[in-house]
Amino acid sequence: QVTVVESGGGLVQAGGSLRLSCTASGRAFGIFLLGWFRQAPGKERECVGSIWNYRNTYYADFAKGRFTISRNNVENLVYLEMNNLKPEDTAIYYCAATLRHTSPRANEIDYDFWGQGTQVTVSA
Repeated sequence: QVTVVESGGGLVQAGGSLRLSCTASGRAFGIFLLGWFRQAPGKERECVGSIWNYRNTYYADFAKGRFTISRNNVENLVYLEMNNLKPEDTAIYYCAATLRHTSPRANEIDYDFWGQGTQVTVSA
């Protein structure tokens, strides 16, 4: 059984930074394709980015230049580093994993295992 758990959400002022962490267990961590998604109130869930390895990543346009996804396969962690946060980044952030793909994916249907989500709130 695969379990995905995020951590690191919280309240931050606009312009600030936050780092989210996620671990996936139940299989060898290195074989997971990992993605970060978010869902703001009243909006559909959208992809923030995805990572297979440091050379194979995908970022949504809104994330480029501000957000960085990295993974540590020794510590079984994937990170979402968010800088210059804006109030519109307020959302529940989800970590997702799949064993079906080995290249970054932006569509949530490509992921099979999801964390419970962590709230990120950016105040103006």
